[in-house]
Amino acid sequence: MNKEEIFARVDHTALKATATWAEIYALCEEAVTYGTASVCIPPAYLRRARQAFPQLNLCTVIGFPLGYNTTAAKVFETQDAVAQGADEVDMVINLGDVKNGDFGAVRAEIEAVRAAAGGKLLKVIVETCYLTEEEKVRVCACVTQAKADYIKTSTGFGTAGAQLADIELFKKHIGPDVKIKAAGGIRTREAMEAFCAAGCDRIGCSAAVKALTEE
Repeated sequence: MNKEEIFARVDHTALKATATWAEIYALCEEAVTYGTASVCIPPAYLRRARQAFPQLNLCTVIGFPLGYNTTAAKVFETQDAVAQGADEVDMVINLGDVKNGDFGAVRAEIEAVRAAAGGKLLKVIVETCYLTEEEKVRVCACVTQAKADYIKTSTGFGTAGAQLADIELFKKHIGPDVKIKAAGGIRTREAMEAFCAAGCDRIGCSAAVKALTEE
């Protein structure tokens, strides 16, 4: 893959707690320069980013990073994010529901956020580092049944990030209309190419510009 093809799949990301507006602005400028798929930024910066960069595809996070917010809170977060200018939302599932075996609740929450997003792109973060293989398979079914657009591996704030083995597992168990986003710990061109080759349509990455331009 050439650099432009990789950038076109990158959600250029800055989600650290201390991210400043200057850092978010620079991230957005890089996204414009290199043609990334989106910028993924904290919800509090959406309005300013939308005003400063009306042409950009803006992504934000919901229930981030732990996922144990109530469904009502996630629904409000989603509605507010869309009102602030988000084009895409990446929600974290309730891992407690997964561990309790309540996959009906997992699916219902994704459906509620799907409805709140009002047609905006929805990616579902399942935080694979905390899941057994059986739980991953069950969550794939939830994401598919709830008609989310993407299943996403990780927040980048867990104990581990994206793993190629999980991409292979997802491909076997998601529906044909669900795409895959890998995120967490992807810092080199080789890693980005490997995840794209494995079947990922998006790569969540904060290091893409450095990895692809400092060669």
